[in-house]
Amino acid sequence: MWAIVPQSLKVLKTTAELQSWRADQNRLALVPTMGALHAGHLALIDRAKTDQCSVLVTIYVNPTQFNRPEDLSAYPQDHEGDLALLRTSAADAVWFPQSEDLYPNGVLSEEFDLDGLDLRLEGALRPGHFQGVATVVNLLFDWSRADRAYFGLKDFQQVAVVKKLAALRGGIPEIVACPTQRNADGLALSSRNRLLTPAMRASAPFIYRALRWAAQEVAEFPVPARGLKRELRSEIERWPGLKVESIEFVFADTLEPLSELERPVDRYGRDVQVLVSVYAGEVRLIDNSPLYLYRA
Repeated sequence: MWAIVPQSLKVLKTTAELQSWRADQNRLALVPTMGALHAGHLALIDRAKTDQCSVLVTIYVNPTQFNRPEDLSAYPQDHEGDLALLRTSAADAVWFPQSEDLYPNGVLSEEFDLDGLDLRLEGALRPGHFQGVATVVNLLFDWSRADRAYFGLKDFQQVAVVKKLAALRGGIPEIVACPTQRNADGLALSSRNRLLTPAMRASAPFIYRALRWAAQEVAEFPVPARGLKRELRSEIERWPGLKVESIEFVFADTLEPLSELERPVDRYGRDVQVLVSVYAGEVRLIDNSPLYLYRA
């Protein structure tokens, strides 16, 4: 059942409606989402609107990027709530793609040459995930004919993957990476946060606090990567219900892991980012933050 929304927000349910609406637009900014919208998505929309473009939001839970069926079935969906939130936003239109439109020959991923970005870090933990992301994003780019597309840096590796995909497409659309949006207590905004129990919601902000603690350690001491990883794990897991899945220190520009783990993090002469995945009870959360910013 579709909610009635103001004329200012165009709700597009079919590819024909999308194409008709797109024909009347000039420059288009795309904000791809999987729904369960929150203030982080609104920040992407606001950023897109500042570029003097029509703003199209897409809402589609993409099966090809889930390597565990239970994660797909558990992903929160709330179309009515999403429409209500979009009423308050600067979005011009929202498109709800259907699987039969995006995947007429079956829900399968394509294979893109992503320079190995899809195989390491989060990609190693979730085989096929980033090929699935690249597949659906490529389809959304094709259907929307967007000039720019906006992604949040909470998904740091995903932004790198999408930038590589855009390069394979000749640099179209332009990818605009936007800062991670956080709650006042530091927890990165995520659709998965609504799955947290009250107890896990109370613990989850300490993930980001631990990342900032690690950055402060690097700023004050010549800390080797191996020891800092061990200490960071302990700092996170001392909070009830938090269990670290992975901690990675990578060069921010290439996402290559630091190779000399006994070498202090601030001795590489390059920006270093920390990426973590942590279970808060049964809910898997990811976050990242600068660990060291090189000053020449």
